[in-house]
Amino acid sequence: MTVYLNGQFMPIEEARIPVLDRGFIFGDGVYEVIPVYSRRAFRLAEHLKRLQHSLDGIRLQNPHGEAEWTRIINELIARNEVADQYLYLHITRGAAKRDHAFPMPPVAPTVFMMSNPLLTPPAPLLQSGVGAVSAADNRWLRCDIKAIALLPNVLLRQMAIDAGCAETILIRDGYMTEGAASNIFVVKNGRLLAPPKDNLMLPGITYDVVLEIAQADNIPHEVRKIAADEVFNADELLLTSSTKEVLAITTLDGKPVGDGKPGAMFARLHKLYQDFKRDVMRQQFPLSTGEGQGGGM
Repeated sequence: MTVYLNGQFMPIEEARIPVLDRGFIFGDGVYEVIPVYSRRAFRLAEHLKRLQHSLDGIRLQNPHGEAEWTRIINELIARNEVADQYLYLHITRGAAKRDHAFPMPPVAPTVFMMSNPLLTPPAPLLQSGVGAVSAADNRWLRCDIKAIALLPNVLLRQMAIDAGCAETILIRDGYMTEGAASNIFVVKNGRLLAPPKDNLMLPGITYDVVLEIAQADNIPHEVRKIAADEVFNADELLLTSSTKEVLAITTLDGKPVGDGKPGAMFARLHKLYQDFKRDVMRQQFPLSTGEGQGGGM
C-alpha cells in the first residue's frame, strides 16, 4: 500500500510520525473519508468542504487549497491498484512540546493519507439485514467536527460488537442523533425520516445522496428531530455510510424491527442507490484532468 505523508508518497511500512505529534498525544486533529469509484473520488468538493468545516472547528489552518488536495488525492488513487477505494485523510496540529495550549509559534501540521479497497456489504447481509443496539449518546457537543478523538464512538460501537450486532443507535435527550459510525434513517407509514444536520451529528455525504434520491424518486421524506419512541416503533430502520452504503437494520436491542426482515423502503432505496452509483458515481467527471490520475478515467 502506498500512502502520503507530509509531501511524500511511500510504502505504509516506511511512514513514521514523531511521538510528540499532537494527534498522538491529544487526539488534536481531524479526518475525512472519501469513497472512490472507478478511480474517481466521489463528490470531492463536498468532502473537502466538510474537511474545511472540521479544520475551522478546531482552529487549524488548512495546509492545502482545493487544487492541491485534488492533485494529491488523484495521485494517491493512481498509485494504488484497485479501482474502487476509500481514502482516509488525517491532519493533526503537528509535533510540539506537550502542552494543552496550541504551540506558539504554530508548527507544521501532520498530513497523512492512505487508501484501502472499498468493500461494500455482501449479498447475504443485504438479504438478512443487521442488528443494532441503542445507547445514550454521551459524546461531546461538537459531533459535526470529524475529529480523530473517537474514543466515545469506539466504546459505543464496541457495545454493538459485544452484542453480536453491527451498530449502536444513539439517543440524546429523548431524540435520536446518529449511529456510532453511521447515519440512521427511520421509516414509518411509508415515510422516510432523517434527523437534521446540527452540532449533534456528523452529516454524511451518503446521507445527502439518500435524501437526493428520495427527492428525485418522489419518496415521501422529512428531515426533523426523531423521538426515541419513533425509533423503537419504526417500520424500518436504515443505516448509511460511505462503506456500508444503505443497509437495513432488522433487530434493535434484540427485538425485530417491523417484521424482522429488510423492508420495502430499503429495497427501493438500495436499488436506487446502486443505479445512482452506476450512472453517476462511476460516470462523474473528475475535478481536474491530466496525467497521473490512473486508469478508468
